[in-house]
Amino acid sequence: MQRHTNWNYILLLFVIFGGYLIFGISENIKGPALPEMQSELSLSDGKLGILLAINSFGFLLACMYTPWLTSKLGAKTTSILTFALMGLSGIAVYYSTNLSSLIGAYFLLYLGNGMLEIGLAIIAARLFTKNTGTMLNLSHFFYGLGSTVAPIIAAQMMGWEIASTVLGWRGMYVIMLSLSLLPIIPVIISRFPIQQGEDSEESTSFKKLTKDPIAWLIVFALTMGVTAELGIAAWLVNYLVRVNDWTITDASNMLALFFFSFMLARFILGPITDRIGFAKSIIIFSFLAGTLCIIPIFTSDKLSILFALAGFGIGPIYPTMMALLAKKYQKGTDAAITFTVVLIGIGGVGTNLLIGYIIEFVSKLSLGRTLEASNQIGMQTGFFFIAMTAILCGIATAEIHRRLKKIGQVI
Repeated sequence: MQRHTNWNYILLLFVIFGGYLIFGISENIKGPALPEMQSELSLSDGKLGILLAINSFGFLLACMYTPWLTSKLGAKTTSILTFALMGLSGIAVYYSTNLSSLIGAYFLLYLGNGMLEIGLAIIAARLFTKNTGTMLNLSHFFYGLGSTVAPIIAAQMMGWEIASTVLGWRGMYVIMLSLSLLPIIPVIISRFPIQQGEDSEESTSFKKLTKDPIAWLIVFALTMGVTAELGIAAWLVNYLVRVNDWTITDASNMLALFFFSFMLARFILGPITDRIGFAKSIIIFSFLAGTLCIIPIFTSDKLSILFALAGFGIGPIYPTMMALLAKKYQKGTDAAITFTVVLIGIGGVGTNLLIGYIIEFVSKLSLGRTLEASNQIGMQTGFFFIAMTAILCGIATAEIHRRLKKIGQVI
């Protein structure tokens, strides 16, 4: 019996770690692809912002229906559908010929990502009852690993020639997203952990969460932290190409370096967060990330490496906050995760739109400057906003820490 339990635990680790690896790949192959999409389909920065906002909306929608779908079909069937949907979205991207069809394809992809996020978070929270901060950071390390290799491989793959035809961003999406079919194997042969009394607990917890200011502060802090993470993932390549005149390959390598530091931080800093406390850790990480992003905006091209090093600050924010969430709401973890991730999705729609339109609006305020100079200032302003979201995450977490300390629940 013990041997069977250990084997099942290993299979679940494959599901969680493999799922996060695929998650990182699917979310961050867009970095080198977006400039090519923007050029080929003649998309403005505002329309690019709409595309990214649709991502967040699809993610949000999936987070809302996934718990219901899981209760109706079961965790296994839902997980299989999730990975299959992500593979299907790669084919949809391949056949995208305009903004509308591309939005539809991305919408499918982020439905899959949203379902995956909820599913993996719940399974991990149930499975990792000891050393929570360490294990959740280790799980998200694999997201960082996928995110690190994704821009490098995607940029190279887009230049491949097959039968005298360049693969391009469409072919790259098909190949990379087909990897999402691989985790289906351990899903089928594993037994998922079940939480008893989940329905009644979730109903009660949602009522409590809507009246809990700490729950709302967690939502705001995480929304800001996720905005910083995804903002850099989506816009760093564009920034370095348009502001610093880098090639897409060099800019993609810098994005990969960001995710390498992001990944390394999650691998190394997990035990530290367990030791010094989750809230204190997030405050330190958030202010570090924001500062490292702001400095290269106002200095020379030589300090662009600080964008990559910001990954050390941004990397641990999400898993550490989820660990805080799991500890704060030990009775009703599933509901707390769903509540938080759904509201992060709503916030993500707004912030993604805002980034794109900040860049476009400021770029149009030429003030006698050349078009190139105006575009550069627009990108710098947009990136400054991204950096400030990391700072706001730290400020909100400081208030969380103050409130938890006041009621004797320092986490």
